[in-house]
Amino acid sequence: MGKITAAITGVGGYVPDYILTNQELSKMVDTTDEWIMTRIGIRERRILKGEGMGTSDMAYHAVNELLRKTNTRPDEVDMLICGVVTPDMQFPATANIISDKVGVKNAFGFDMNAGCSSFLYALVTASKFVESGTHKKVVVVGADKMSSITDYTDRATCPIFGDGAGAVLLEPSTESYGLLDAIMKVDGSGRKHLHQVAGGSMYPASIETVTKRQHYIYQEGQPVFKAAVSNMADTAVDLMHRNNITPESLAWLVPHQANMRIIEATANRMKISKEQVMINIERFGNTTSATIPLCLWEWESQLKKGDNVIIATFGAGFTWGAAYIKWAYDGSKFSK
Repeated sequence: MGKITAAITGVGGYVPDYILTNQELSKMVDTTDEWIMTRIGIRERRILKGEGMGTSDMAYHAVNELLRKTNTRPDEVDMLICGVVTPDMQFPATANIISDKVGVKNAFGFDMNAGCSSFLYALVTASKFVESGTHKKVVVVGADKMSSITDYTDRATCPIFGDGAGAVLLEPSTESYGLLDAIMKVDGSGRKHLHQVAGGSMYPASIETVTKRQHYIYQEGQPVFKAAVSNMADTAVDLMHRNNITPESLAWLVPHQANMRIIEATANRMKISKEQVMINIERFGNTTSATIPLCLWEWESQLKKGDNVIIATFGAGFTWGAAYIKWAYDGSKFSK
């Protein structure tokens, strides 16, 4: 028997119905469609509406679709990891809440927060359980309700973020399909440029923190942009070199959808064409942990068995990384 690798065998996704357009945003803050499209590349984003609706409600739909498409019973799932920045609650873990909502009872699970890199961090972590031979069916979720921590009076950040969820199923392969290599990095000194001040143990919620609007995203655009461009590209190119992947032999780049200029700069460094890049930022914005699985969900029908796929991401922390995946199935068998 060959070496066990963790193969993605299915993808599910979900975005809310409500569409927040640039035109609507321009009535809330001093911005325009042209300004947002030129600097970020986003035309609209989805927003989860409804009292008491949280990240797990979107993840519920994504995981349910995933289980249905892969003919997987909830009681067959060994593990569920949720990459998330906006958990339903401080505790219990959103992974636990998702498991309960979809009927997963014979598994253990936990949340992973690595900013916008959360899904990739969770995917790499989950792959080790599959590779060890101890777990046969692992669900990895990337989901965020970013509207819950977005300040809609801040013109610098409110155009960027949207809500959504995606999920993949990992199963063992002995045919060298699946996640074959990864580079993961962190530089904690970057946290000063991208963070949420209050709500943790340093600054618990209080009247003062709410009044100062410290429970929203704080981001310094230029240092984040510079770090994202260099680090996403560096790790992606390093993966290509050490796995002998040429621009011609790469089927797809799946980049984190933070900014169109970051995506284009990464693709240029990799010397690949725009046609090789999965891009949905214009319609969904930055859904943080959900951007990568939502891309896989949307492009699933175009993915072919044996495709060389590179995922690249960058997030608060700073965190960043890239993974090389040999795609394990013909996505055309799943029609939306």
